[in-house]
Amino acid sequence: MNDIAPLHLQIPTPIGGPLPTPKIHTSYDAERRERKLRLAAAFRIFSRFGLAEGIAGHITVRDPEHHDRFWVNAYAQHFSSIHPDDLICIDEEGNVHDGSGGPVNAAAVAIHCGIHATHQHVTAAAHTHSIYGRAFSARKRTLLPINQEACLFFDDQAAYQGDVLVLDRNEGRRIAAAMGNRRTAVLVNHGLLTVGTSVDATAYRFLAMERCCQIQLLAEAAGEFIVMTDEEATSIRQQIGSDYVAWLAFQGLLGQLLRESPDLRYYQETIG
Repeated sequence: MNDIAPLHLQIPTPIGGPLPTPKIHTSYDAERRERKLRLAAAFRIFSRFGLAEGIAGHITVRDPEHHDRFWVNAYAQHFSSIHPDDLICIDEEGNVHDGSGGPVNAAAVAIHCGIHATHQHVTAAAHTHSIYGRAFSARKRTLLPINQEACLFFDDQAAYQGDVLVLDRNEGRRIAAAMGNRRTAVLVNHGLLTVGTSVDATAYRFLAMERCCQIQLLAEAAGEFIVMTDEEATSIRQQIGSDYVAWLAFQGLLGQLLRESPDLRYYQETIG
């Protein structure tokens, strides 16, 4: 899996056996169904973490065949109920090409289409109105390397202050420009946004960032704390900051969800 941020990243070496790797499909249809399965699963996992907030929130994944098209959730459908067949395929202009035909959140079009159109290397993007992400974004700043997990984001974040209610189609492009090659952003007074080369990596990166916001807020409330040096933070990120490691970390959550979701397991069996 290619990485976006310009840093030499390593893959951790396991003891006792090889690490799993993403499955490679030989047809567009099979890859499309795989991406839709993982996108629906990501929404359900977000719901389990309390990241569903009314009509807000969206995760997108690029279609493997039509690179200017993206799969996204229907407007106002609760994350916990999303099935791959509920997803909608839109293009960079927000036109619907496939799916249920239901309405799509205008903010999803404004934010995600601009990001996907600007950065062709971005396969997936995630943004929702999480509790700690919104609290953290009340100030224009990024996460500090105060623990191992926070080092995932060292020198890989942007703080962007723009529209809070995003309806302008150009706002997504402005966010993308502010991010550059970085894979995460703190949208001031708004929340968090993550991107990656897979739904799995993008979703796990968002979960980790939300938890790191919570931890930093707790540390700040408790008093003084120690921030790691740039050299320490860079060294740790080199070990655990790749999209592959984020993908790997998501697999346990995905496996648990599939064991408890007969409808998704059935869908998985239909993938070629």
